[in-house]
Amino acid sequence: MQDSSDYLIAPDPGAARLTRGVTGFDHQGRAVETRVVEERPLTIFLNGQEIVTAMTIGDYPDYLALGFLCNQGMLRAEDEITGVDFDEELDTVVVRTARQTNYEEKMRKKTRTSGCAVGTVFGDMMAGLEGVSLPDINVRTSWLYALSARINRTPSLYLEAGAIHGTVLCQQDRPLVYMEDVGRHNAVDKIAGWMLAEGVSADDKILYTTGRLTSEMVIKTAMMGIPALASRSGFTAWGVEIAQQVGLTLIGRMKGQRFICLSGEARLIRDIDPATVAAEPRRAGRKAAE
Repeated sequence: MQDSSDYLIAPDPGAARLTRGVTGFDHQGRAVETRVVEERPLTIFLNGQEIVTAMTIGDYPDYLALGFLCNQGMLRAEDEITGVDFDEELDTVVVRTARQTNYEEKMRKKTRTSGCAVGTVFGDMMAGLEGVSLPDINVRTSWLYALSARINRTPSLYLEAGAIHGTVLCQQDRPLVYMEDVGRHNAVDKIAGWMLAEGVSADDKILYTTGRLTSEMVIKTAMMGIPALASRSGFTAWGVEIAQQVGLTLIGRMKGQRFICLSGEARLIRDIDPATVAAEPRRAGRKAAE
């Protein structure tokens, strides 16, 4: 296991509120104790309008709400956020802005996506990509190998209980903020919310996810202004197509010495011989939930 003390935000696998101990029986009929991830609803309001109810593990509700609204185009860059209020008893978070908002028409275009945990995307979300210009930064392969090795050995809820996805905001070879949730899109939204709240630039960042590289993952990464997205998992065709359209560097199936880049390969600087990279050991953790 790696030490997570130098992350700005890291998973807290020991947090009692995020997992629950249960008793079950294994394949040989023996009683076993295990931990399972909690799942609870969080209803997000923008001013007086209810926007969505998401299933989440319940940590960082303020970042989740801000990031979701930002990635759906409901919060503008010029918006003055006057308050973010979380009610733990009601499982609600209200984001307030100086600008009056009304998204009734947008809500009618809401469609179900392939994301787990009731991920949602709005019908006009693709329109948000118009005019997106991602910074043209170099991505060193030595950074990718270092990030993969570090992140996959960091103590996490995934290793503790499984059934969860992780997303990590990185700068060069350093992971900065590691968020987890039952839905990969929630984890990305928490990252976006943290960046918005802290005023962090996306220009020199890399986003790492344990989940599939789907169209919504690509869209959200591009709308956040992050020029590179990497994953242990695989791709969807639409995700690859959108990445190529917006010029996002898209790297998947990144395990040990291997990875595949299906978009933005020109950004890669191959500054390390893969043969010198240690092969990925057999993981003691649970099988990833694709």
